[in-house]
Amino acid sequence: MATNSFENANPEITNLSTLTRFLLSAEQVPIENRIELANLFSGITLACKITSNAIKRAGFDELFGVSGKVNVHAEEVKKLDLVANSAFVTALKSTKEVCVMVSEEEEDAVITEKGYSGNFAIAFDPLDGSANLDANVSVGSIFSIWPKKSKSELGSLDDVLRSGREMTVGGYALYGSTTMLVLTLGKGVYGFTLDQAVGEFVLTHPNIRIKSKGTIYSVNEGNSAYWEKGTLDYVSALKSGKGKAPYSARYIGSMVADVHRTLLYGGIFMYPADSKSPNGKLRYLYEVAPLSFIMEQAGGRSSTGKVDCLDLVPDHIHKRVPVFMGSKDDVAELESFYKQ
Repeated sequence: MATNSFENANPEITNLSTLTRFLLSAEQVPIENRIELANLFSGITLACKITSNAIKRAGFDELFGVSGKVNVHAEEVKKLDLVANSAFVTALKSTKEVCVMVSEEEEDAVITEKGYSGNFAIAFDPLDGSANLDANVSVGSIFSIWPKKSKSELGSLDDVLRSGREMTVGGYALYGSTTMLVLTLGKGVYGFTLDQAVGEFVLTHPNIRIKSKGTIYSVNEGNSAYWEKGTLDYVSALKSGKGKAPYSARYIGSMVADVHRTLLYGGIFMYPADSKSPNGKLRYLYEVAPLSFIMEQAGGRSSTGKVDCLDLVPDHIHKRVPVFMGSKDDVAELESFYKQ
């Protein structure tokens, strides 16, 4: 007699928690907003899948190399930058949940027109680390989400020019040996891995926590000649050990990849201010703020060297700030060098 194929199934397979199920049942999401947020994430995950697939097929579809365009930051735009940005803008607009979008690749904020406007504001870097794409290095996408603040029917800059403390969601996608989506809703950090066979992001890393102290530092030491004294003295102390084992240096050059490793292994990631970039180089809304939110929710810290990054309020959508993030004891030690 035939038996039900599910009778002998592995419960670890049949009880998988998908991202959608997680969002619809997450205690930290108000019940009245769960469907809206889940719908918004349907756009985010679609954009991530399109970007992930484009990266995997870049060699076949001639998507490596530059597009010939220069963005608002005077950076050469890669072909895949354009693919990712288009995927995010189109997918997010189609959800009808977004009132305003800020992208690294767009000079101005994109105000969603009537009929498509929703109750969330979002900022995103569609393809962080794209300078490494031609070398087949891991890259990522970063995003931050705020609830709509303005009372007008359409969104405005007031909806995004806000501190990280007001954020509803911070997250990133990592395109590496697997495609992962890591996010926080303000209560813990969770990692979802894309199962290519079924096309779903599945919970694989529940409640990610960072060590209180690590043994790895991540920074571009090629800029050390321009560093402030606090950074220079701190890194020198890490390398010398001062009676303890010196830290190991690990630097990929893709922020998502470097921060992801720091999150899982502990230590500190640094992109400090220097004499070339006195205000720092990384953008607050779609790089520093969402990753700082994740780091803090995982038990870590994020600081400019003087104040917590999440307490900053940007005055421009592409505002740059210095950042040190990672294990809380390591960040506290860095801050002590700045106080000196």
